[in-house]
Amino acid sequence: MTRTATAFSPASVGNIGVGFDLLGHSVAGPGDRATVRRVDAPGVRITAIRGVTTDLPFEAARNTAGAALLSLAAALGLRHGFEVELDKGIALGSGMGGSAASCVAALVAANALLDAPLPREALYPHALTGESLASGARTGDNVGPMLLGGLVMATPDRLVRLQVPAAWHCALVHPHFVLETLVARAVLAPPYPLGTVVEQGANLAQVLLGCERGDEGLVRAGLRDVLVEPRRAPLVPGFAAVKQAALDAGAMGASLSGAGPSVFAWCTDAATARRAAEAMQQAFAGAGLESDAHVSPVAGPAASLVDPD
Repeated sequence: MTRTATAFSPASVGNIGVGFDLLGHSVAGPGDRATVRRVDAPGVRITAIRGVTTDLPFEAARNTAGAALLSLAAALGLRHGFEVELDKGIALGSGMGGSAASCVAALVAANALLDAPLPREALYPHALTGESLASGARTGDNVGPMLLGGLVMATPDRLVRLQVPAAWHCALVHPHFVLETLVARAVLAPPYPLGTVVEQGANLAQVLLGCERGDEGLVRAGLRDVLVEPRRAPLVPGFAAVKQAALDAGAMGASLSGAGPSVFAWCTDAATARRAAEAMQQAFAGAGLESDAHVSPVAGPAASLVDPD
């Protein structure tokens, strides 16, 4: 029996502007790695945390990866346990799904060690349990695309992978600035005018139809977040200039990635995405922030087993 497995989970773009807590897509490149060992003693133990973020709880119940595995073990009534080592490649508070990636990588690795591994969709509720520690809510817009890959609609109890043209790319720019998810959610307290909710619904419908049909005109018309972005934008220095830089470079639309401060831009091809990323970095520099840029297909990869280092 295999006793150790390592998995890598990619970063993600949550919300995609118009799909708050509902839509997300994975991003090729950055990600988190989890090495899980199956041990005879029940329970979950975090034995190491390395990488760009190390000051995370070692107590399993307070760690997103640990909580996800505790949920899995309880649901399956496992008599054995797991030991977990985390290698963080995504900074927390970046808007790139750092807390989600840890729990998804741990779940994928642990699943490979089960006597009867589960389908990816069956890991979803346990990923929600882990993610909720960081976000304060059971939202799947980050863990969903990490589990399945690509563009995903994540409801509380279902994951649906959506079609998107293979040529479409995302420019994702992460400024060196921390914005914690709980802080970003605090500015979203209701009420919201009914007209704004209706407008956001129309924008979401246009983006979904545009993706399914490969119609960039619909995406350009719909990729405008009128509900959440106006409240969160003031939390990110230089956001307005960064978004405008992406649009001027030819992006179909741009908005905050997850809770921010990272900003994403959807483009019809990789070359446009690279131009947008460069322009967005220059705009962040104008606001006094250094940044990292990633260019990925919108239909990014799913979490997967990898060889250990």
